[in-house]
Amino acid sequence: MASIDLNSDVGESFGNWSFGDDAAIFASVSSANVACGFHAGDPRQIRHTCLAAAEAGVVVGAHPGYRDLAGFGRRFMDVPANELTDEVIYQIGALQGLARASGTDVRYVKPHGALYNTIVHHEGQARAVARAVAEVAPNLPLLVLPNSEIQRAAEAAGLRTVFEAFADRAYTPEGTLVSRRETGSVLHNLDEIVQHVLRILDGEVKAIDGTRVTIEAHSICVHGDTPGAVEMAAKIREAVTAAGVEIASFA
Repeated sequence: MASIDLNSDVGESFGNWSFGDDAAIFASVSSANVACGFHAGDPRQIRHTCLAAAEAGVVVGAHPGYRDLAGFGRRFMDVPANELTDEVIYQIGALQGLARASGTDVRYVKPHGALYNTIVHHEGQARAVARAVAEVAPNLPLLVLPNSEIQRAAEAAGLRTVFEAFADRAYTPEGTLVSRRETGSVLHNLDEIVQHVLRILDGEVKAIDGTRVTIEAHSICVHGDTPGAVEMAAKIREAVTAAGVEIASFA
């Protein structure tokens, strides 16, 4: 592997509440999944994040989710397909405006949280998200889990898909993410996380039951709201570059 993208979920501060240290994590990552206001973020905080990303040379992507501020977008919502399409379009459009006003632009789309996990297996919502991107920004690639409904829906809609893996999340033997409701779903030990990432570079992950699962990834996510995320991202960058792999955005 010559290069890999490191992405992080950012722009999630809201009003007087701060989440993550976006400016600090930009020293390590190459792509920024910026909240669009439905699961987190407000216009002032989102623009501030876009400005910091532009200054750091980090690529900006839209991170649309369910309209669920109270649940941080981590609860499944049974949204009608047409409504979900319009809500994703709305979020991408809002971020496009704030990004352009900050001297940068939206270069890709990555759904957030429960929406991301739902469209791995929910055909109707996957089609609704793919339709939204195809209608508002068909040139933008979509970050997806491989072998998912959203991969199939996006490719059917003529969209470019980019496969993603997660540095700080545990995997099931089927190659999907362990639910956050389950113990051990989020990884915290830095040495364990670094080894997990190095395995991803070699095309596999160790599932939560100890089995090894083949995986393909062009981008690796470090969640910006995970405790110690800044140090984690720096350690991952150090380990990846020491392995002879360049950190570079796919977009």
